[in-house]
Amino acid sequence: MLAGLLKQYRDRDDVIVLGLPRGGVPVAYEVARALGAPLDVFLVRKLGLPRNPELAMGAIASGGTVVINDDVVRGLGISPEVIEQVAEKEGRELLRREHAYREGRPMLDVTGKTVIVVDDGLATGASMRAAVQALRGLRPAQVVAAVPVSPQLTCEELALQLDEVVCASTPSPFFAVGASYRDFKQTTDEEVHDLLWEAGGLPNTYPSAV
Repeated sequence: MLAGLLKQYRDRDDVIVLGLPRGGVPVAYEVARALGAPLDVFLVRKLGLPRNPELAMGAIASGGTVVINDDVVRGLGISPEVIEQVAEKEGRELLRREHAYREGRPMLDVTGKTVIVVDDGLATGASMRAAVQALRGLRPAQVVAAVPVSPQLTCEELALQLDEVVCASTPSPFFAVGASYRDFKQTTDEEVHDLLWEAGGLPNTYPSAV
């Protein structure tokens, strides 16, 4: 369904699809395959509260770009020290995943390209905003966010910052991204690596595959 809403980007040599690991990569793989576009990953990590990791107070993306959810930070009185500690921890995880997924391979060059950033869904949108802000520094011609499910308000807010936002479904009331999936089991690092390999972006040398 999501790929169908992006059909205007099909078979264009200026389009690149980037999945946000881990859950966004299986979705991005299907979108890239339907559009005939190259696939890569763009690393981003949610900054969860120490006592409630599922609640995002922000996100960190490749290159160290940090986006803060001001409403959560102010509402819960989160200190700058706590934010810095969580950002450092998640920054280390970004580097680990970068190695696991890319094995030293550089990211596809997005300069002057139309970049479609795909995730498995949006809740607060913090991860997507962090990814977009980091991508802007790489000088793409256009950035499009595409997700299967999101609250309507999150889509509308994100649309103010992007060239285009495509949300295939905006359920109301919105409870969670996973509620829109029949199967929402956690995607593994190996699955991300293998999907990139199948899409032609990596040699298949993940440790468990040899």
